[in-house]
Amino acid sequence: MTIIESIKEVLKVNPGGLSVDEIYSQILQRKLYTFNAKNPKGVVLGEIRRHCLGLDFPTASPIKHFYISATNGKKQIFNILTEDIRHNYKEAQTSNFAELLPEERVDKAVLEYNRKVKEQLMAKIMMNDPAFFEQLVVVLLLKMGYGYDMSAGKVVGHSHDGGIDGIISEDKLGLDLIYIQAKRYNPNVTVGRKDLQAFVGAMEGAGKGVFMTTSAFSKECRDYVEKLQHKRISLIDGERLCELMLKHEVGVQSIKTYNLFKIDEDFFRN
Repeated sequence: MTIIESIKEVLKVNPGGLSVDEIYSQILQRKLYTFNAKNPKGVVLGEIRRHCLGLDFPTASPIKHFYISATNGKKQIFNILTEDIRHNYKEAQTSNFAELLPEERVDKAVLEYNRKVKEQLMAKIMMNDPAFFEQLVVVLLLKMGYGYDMSAGKVVGHSHDGGIDGIISEDKLGLDLIYIQAKRYNPNVTVGRKDLQAFVGAMEGAGKGVFMTTSAFSKECRDYVEKLQHKRISLIDGERLCELMLKHEVGVQSIKTYNLFKIDEDFFRN
């Protein structure tokens, strides 16, 4: 019997779910598995969390056997995953740092660090004028791979009738164009349908457009885009903008890279 199978055997007779401590204790009492590790409870914890629905850190398994059914104080209660639970699952959060695996702690630390960097990025953007933001948007799209090379984009700003802020040529002859609108709005100002309609109206014969803003889009705005025919518009709000800037290293520099390792089980198989 494997560790996963022994955990399932324990949970089968405890339909209300159990904590990791309780699962480990019952495995020992029922002699379901013989541990040869220095930290056997840690082994149980690791197997549960790596195969738990909603926990998708770097070394988590894509195969899920368990889910978090409740929280008892700071301890999470785990149970066997069923198809019904899988379809109706709402992700649970843990407040107990001690129950996190080391790789989960690393993942959470990176997410928190990047969250702060994104806040700093937005503050820097808002300190500059709208013309700087227009240039930033063009550079970002080029770094993302749009355009035939890094010279394929240009800022047109107020010189272009109709309010188009930038244009990217996807081919050298300029036969396939992406029109760009860049709105540097305060976070409390929402981009509405009127702004989007003005952009669509200014796109002339182009069929592709990107509307980027430092704020957010209204529901009416997003609904309008979904119903558009003959034009494809991508809406990028402030949160997504900062994520893309980090991913493609626009306005930021990578200062250190860490390798996170896991055991290669295939290597140790006879």
